[in-house]
Amino acid sequence: MKYMLLIYVTPATTAPSPTDGARMMEAYESFNKAVAEAGVWIAGDALHGTDTATTVKVDDSGTRLVTDGPFAETREVLGGYYILDVPDLDSALDWAARCPGSQNGGSIELRPVVDFAAG
Repeated sequence: MKYMLLIYVTPATTAPSPTDGARMMEAYESFNKAVAEAGVWIAGDALHGTDTATTVKVDDSGTRLVTDGPFAETREVLGGYYILDVPDLDSALDWAARCPGSQNGGSIELRPVVDFAAG
């Protein structure tokens, strides 16, 4: 079953130190290697900050409304995602707990991916 792991982080008010930034990159590289070697990795990427976001809505009249920034104002922001193909929710929970984004104040939201039949 495919699960999307949505990585939510609290935006830093200051840039991380070079040491902290290097540690985090090493942790993600290790996690990336682990999911690849386990054969469960389907996709995953980090996202640029919310200052690069654009939100699109279409109102009842069909008019497209474009707004700079994210739609919702929240304390945490979506920082990236993984899509993993694992046997069950328990396996997805295990991987989510290993993801560096679940530590140091971050959180992982797990959502099963809907598999629409072709055609």
